[in-house]
Amino acid sequence: MTSQDFIIREIQPKDNAQMAIVIREVILEMGAPKTGTAYEDKATDQMFENFDKPTSFYYVVEYKNKVVGGAGIAKLDNFEGTTCELQKMYFLPIARGKGLGSKLITTCLKKAKTLGFDNCYLETMPYMEAARKLYKKNGFVNLDKPMGNTGHYSCNVWMIKEL
Repeated sequence: MTSQDFIIREIQPKDNAQMAIVIREVILEMGAPKTGTAYEDKATDQMFENFDKPTSFYYVVEYKNKVVGGAGIAKLDNFEGTTCELQKMYFLPIARGKGLGSKLITTCLKKAKTLGFDNCYLETMPYMEAARKLYKKNGFVNLDKPMGNTGHYSCNVWMIKEL
């Protein structure tokens, strides 16, 4: 199994249930809290509808007709300016370690730039080490405090990248 076996494509309504399972399984696997994270977001069950806006989009990673990961971009909540947020980036173990994370980030940031965004912000957790390493590798730098107001008070690592 190589990265060629995986397809990155825009989310479709039929992907909602599978993507919600991916998000919640990864949150539980990482030992993250259910409160103050995407676990309890209403949007987690309606990913297609949530990202079906002019300033947002979401890509899923598909393997053998099954959604195994994804990530999206949306305008940063409660923030003025041209900053977007990399949101809900989750991969099941089968999709990890194959370069798909970098490929998906690159795909997202390229499209974000075409929508007029100048910076991309993200939030994660200290013990999600593989994710933090991936973000750093892709040019994200740490911030001292959060930007906007995402409602994810359990995420206390904040990063940004200029597009």
